[in-house]
Amino acid sequence: MTHLMRAILAGGGTGGHVIPALAIANELKKSYGAECLFIGTARGIENRLVPAAGFPLQLVRVGALKNVSLMTRAKTAFDLPRALWDAGRMLNEFAPDVVIGVGGYASGPAMLAAVMKHIPTLAFEPNVVPGFANRVVARFVSAAAVHFEETAKYFRHGKVTGVPVRQAFFEIAPKRGGMPTVLVFGGSQGAHAINRAMFRCLHVLEREAPGIHIIHQTGERDYNDALAAYEKVVAAAPSASAGFTFEIFKFIEDMPGAFLRADLVVCRSGASTVAEIAAAGKPAIFVPFPRAADDHQRVNAEALARHGAAVVVEESKLEGVWLAETIAALLQDSARLQRMSAAARQLAHPNAARDIAAMAAKLAGIEELATD
Repeated sequence: MTHLMRAILAGGGTGGHVIPALAIANELKKSYGAECLFIGTARGIENRLVPAAGFPLQLVRVGALKNVSLMTRAKTAFDLPRALWDAGRMLNEFAPDVVIGVGGYASGPAMLAAVMKHIPTLAFEPNVVPGFANRVVARFVSAAAVHFEETAKYFRHGKVTGVPVRQAFFEIAPKRGGMPTVLVFGGSQGAHAINRAMFRCLHVLEREAPGIHIIHQTGERDYNDALAAYEKVVAAAPSASAGFTFEIFKFIEDMPGAFLRADLVVCRSGASTVAEIAAAGKPAIFVPFPRAADDHQRVNAEALARHGAAVVVEESKLEGVWLAETIAALLQDSARLQRMSAAARQLAHPNAARDIAAMAAKLAGIEELATD
């Protein structure tokens, strides 16, 4: 009987870590019959998403070491030996053929434990500059799957695979005609700075981009303020605003559907968002989150801007009128939007999950399942 693959996926914290990890796990299960175990921490989004996807999850206790107070660093350093011990015990019990680190707090202890036990390791790094956990293990891992060419140099055997995103984003057809539509969002929690800039610029946008439709995901906190701001603009100039329409959401469940309707996206530049923009071929105005570790959102955004797929504005320079005029100018330049769209699609990686799963299987010495 053929030995089926056993894989551990370690890390998490945010959707940017967990969603690609789930895509990799699903591909491993489909193509290699793999049994997958996730290792995370108690406070990450993995606690909701991993069990919902039908995979087992075990937890280690470890906190942040970077961009935190001395007290937090001391507590993390104190917890680290225990986290390593716990991760090692989980590896002994599960006996994986390969351990895949996806970044985030739990990734470090699990990957280090795997290295110490001579279990093959694969680091997945979606950002241009590797996160802290991946930088710690970079010299020791067996191989790395990265999103950007310039990231490969940090690892031994680095390979550009891209970031796995849902197939629905690749199936979005280019938008042709219809109402000029802007999609605004700042991650699942919303982005207060982007929301505020939009509220300040609505009256200018309504004047500069007649007939505009805005789809805005605000997050829970700013939803009521957003509703009031949009309704105020419509009420202030009802006749002139006949073509100004909007939809406000706390959270958009069907993000590919929202992308489909948009001519332009205004958003943060986390690795998963950047990958979704590329997959969908959508022109973007990126507002990087300035407090992201290692300023990785700015570097991610600039990677697309260099190829002509996006415009980048620092949050510190996010001024309402500028934002309105930039949106209006782009919407009125359909040739540029088409060029941006084509440039974004050039950076997409439709086979990312399959390629990463193949790297993991090769390290584990496992062959793909035969299919009829």
